Amino acid sequence: MELRWLEDFIALAQTRHFSRAAEEQNVTQPTFSRRIKLLEEEMGTVLVNRQTLPLSLTPAGEEFLALCQDVTRRVATTRERLGQLAEASASRIRLAAPQSLLAHFLPQWLARWTSPPPVAPYLRATGWLADDYFQALARDECDLALCYWPATPCPLAFDTEGLEYRVLGQERLLPVSLPDAAGGPRFSLEGSGRRPVPLIAYHPRGLIDTVIRTHLQQQADAPTFSVLNESIQSSNIRELIGLGYGLGWLPGRAVREPLASGTLVPAGGSRWEVPLEIRLYRHRATPHRAVTALWQALEPPRGGTSR
Repeated sequence: MELRWLEDFIALAQTRHFSRAAEEQNVTQPTFSRRIKLLEEEMGTVLVNRQTLPLSLTPAGEEFLALCQDVTRRVATTRERLGQLAEASASRIRLAAPQSLLAHFLPQWLARWTSPPPVAPYLRATGWLADDYFQALARDECDLALCYWPATPCPLAFDTEGLEYRVLGQERLLPVSLPDAAGGPRFSLEGSGRRPVPLIAYHPRGLIDTVIRTHLQQQADAPTFSVLNESIQSSNIRELIGLGYGLGWLPGRAVREPLASGTLVPAGGSRWEVPLEIRLYRHRATPHRAVTALWQALEPPRGGTSR
């Protein structure tokens, strides 16, 4: 049984005339009459009394009409809802970003918009390394990737062919430690001598670890480290630092309140701070209209948009 057969029967019940109902349904009368006959055969009973003028419905036909009206109404409502869902999905922007940017940057950035773009965080990405974001953009697994990027020269080997970016802000990675009894850092980058400093580190294949190591190479008196733990997420590093296991680098936005309250303290002076850019990447050939509209509303970085 087809939905159009039910629509045919409703048209016949309304017009009480085969020719007019066929005209409303944009079919010939023989075709229309054949459909009604097939419908009666499918239901196993006579639905239309053809002996009256105008024709009438049998008691079974009246019961069946109520069913037809209910089914077609439900289908129409469902179609409308599916259309709304498709429209919402087409306008939604899937944003991949590390957890620290989702928590400490994205809400404030969106709040600055008079009409915020329809960004939906892609939470699977919080466990990714930097290269995973660029590969996901190439696979159309996400529409935008928000990530940290070194603000100074750094040896990175990520494939960003076909991608372009906008710089949304700046960040600094700050070395922090639990305070000692005197309020100084329990673990310090200054004057550690030959004693290895316990470090809560980032994943060795990640961008942040590479940036920090490159920065340390520029410091002639950088200490040696005893790496106690390696993590993708800065929140895990923050927790272990807070438990007093070692020092580590964290985004300034993530430790603003702990530093202000004294629950964490700097583990070294400003020369140990690592400057970063906050970049938003997209695939240059994306057909997503909402992404294009967002992109056009952003200021391009100096020197162009592609790398």
